[in-house]
Amino acid sequence: MIIRQQYINTLKTYRDVPLVKILTGIRRCGKSTILEMLRDDLQKSGIDASHIISMSYTSEELDDGMTDKDMYNDIKAQMIDDGRYYLLLDEVQEIDGWEKAVNSLLENANTDIYVTGSNSKLMSSEISTYLTGRYISVPVYTLSFAEYLEFKRSDPRSAKELLNEYLRFGGFPIVALGNFDERSAYQIVEGIYNSVITNDITRRHNIMNFDLFNRVVKYIVENVGKTFSANAIAKFLKSEGRSLSVEAVYNYLSWLEKAFVIYRCQRYDLQGKSVLKTQEKFYLADASLKYCIMGFNPKSIAAMLENIVYFELRRRGYEVYIGKNETKEIDFVAVQRDERIYVQVCRMLPEESDREVANLLEIRDHYPKYIVTLDELAAGNINGIKIVHLADFLLGNEY
Repeated sequence: MIIRQQYINTLKTYRDVPLVKILTGIRRCGKSTILEMLRDDLQKSGIDASHIISMSYTSEELDDGMTDKDMYNDIKAQMIDDGRYYLLLDEVQEIDGWEKAVNSLLENANTDIYVTGSNSKLMSSEISTYLTGRYISVPVYTLSFAEYLEFKRSDPRSAKELLNEYLRFGGFPIVALGNFDERSAYQIVEGIYNSVITNDITRRHNIMNFDLFNRVVKYIVENVGKTFSANAIAKFLKSEGRSLSVEAVYNYLSWLEKAFVIYRCQRYDLQGKSVLKTQEKFYLADASLKYCIMGFNPKSIAAMLENIVYFELRRRGYEVYIGKNETKEIDFVAVQRDERIYVQVCRMLPEESDREVANLLEIRDHYPKYIVTLDELAAGNINGIKIVHLADFLLGNEY
């Protein structure tokens, strides 16, 4: 098993803290495996195996009609003494009322609890009722490029060659672990995507017109990294002779977000220092989701570079916004406590450099500013703005 150390370190930080640790992310991004890693780490730190209770609640393994009381009683029956028990509970959202069971186990037993789930029903109002202030959310993403290299450490190819593969195949662990051709890799990702759409969206929300829903998804995928609104989607569908209300589009976007297929990136006004509610962008949980739906085209790489940089910033713990500086746009403003960085993303320099540099130079503060590019020859510094190759940025070598 290849250890995803960043997540283990985060979970160690919260070990034995009286909070439920909730790992959330798209299906097959590695949450269940992280629980296995955690189990191994607990045992290495001296926790007896009999005091680590692992339960999986995937639909394949679940008894029909299991209730939250059944869940509670089942776990409690395995706790045979007064010692501390570590509960590793996988895909809990399949149990209606799971949060009541978890809350009871937190209150009435000597426990340290970790749960995973693939839709943000985990973040619903029920959690606010039963676990207010008593949980910490740990977002899990598909593999970073650094993790991808770790998965491919026995591969003789150079980091540059593996970056090209990462850009095409994305970061789902199951793909990275194999040695697939493009067609096979996208078939695997398509299977993951279909599972998410079926289990977490269409079935859960009783979507009847699957064709229309699919067309909305395709529109979003085609416009990753571009600003658009629910109204724009409704108008586009109308131009195709299809009818869908703006409210229905909002629902579709919300459901895709809650299944961690897409992530919303809001705009931040650098002058007014406020988050704007209009002209947001959406990014896909993994670049390969675009290619499995639309097919791979080398020209599409440019549009997905932003997607990859966005998630790298999220993995590093930043809150990420699109920057609005009067009439200029900054691709990303990334904020973490008192720290801030600005990032422009472009495929090649120098033809794009003037605009990218000019936009960054108009920001009159002293926070770090970067242009991230695939241009092999474009490393250096322009008036304090660092020009960084994508591989170096993804591996943390930009400083």
